[in-house]
Amino acid sequence: MSVNVQVVFYSTYGHIYKMAEAIAEGAREVEGANVTLYQVAELIPDAALERIGAKGAREAFAHIPVADPAKLAEADAIIIGTPTRFGNMAAQMKNFLDQTGGLWAKGALIGKVGSAFTSTATQHGGQESTLLSTHTVMLHHGLVVVGMPYSEARQMTMTEISGGSPYGASTIAGGDGSRMPSENELAMARFQGRHVTQIAAKLKG
Repeated sequence: MSVNVQVVFYSTYGHIYKMAEAIAEGAREVEGANVTLYQVAELIPDAALERIGAKGAREAFAHIPVADPAKLAEADAIIIGTPTRFGNMAAQMKNFLDQTGGLWAKGALIGKVGSAFTSTATQHGGQESTLLSTHTVMLHHGLVVVGMPYSEARQMTMTEISGGSPYGASTIAGGDGSRMPSENELAMARFQGRHVTQIAAKLKG
């Protein structure tokens, strides 16, 4: 039985892209999983991206196709990745989700599995609020929201700085964005991708 998983992300400097790749890796471990990565459209002009040093970083995932809101209806599981902007999702992701009103009107996403992952500059920069606000959108669509249970014990790590919570995988980028996801954070992302896909397979079966 095939399970269609869409990992839909927005990334400025590549942190969320790295996490999205790990999410996809974990999802592909589930037999029958058909996993596709999509990035949402950028809203920042190229000149502004150049000024903030993001244009070069974005070349690493330029090959990832841009998400089409209508295609969400084809998924069995939708895993959304967005960096934090003032404790909430990035405007690019909000813009994408705001285009799903037609799907909402038809109830097209009801019963599908939804999950989220994020990144922040600091440990307390809004990781949990961003994930929870993303869950709110999912609940309005009737998605079955899946987090990251404490059976993934890496979220209890105290010997190093690390993201991760029962609301979903996360990474800490640092104030200057120089810190890329650690192996602990990537391992949690792989767990989440696998866990979400397993649940989607059970619901579909």
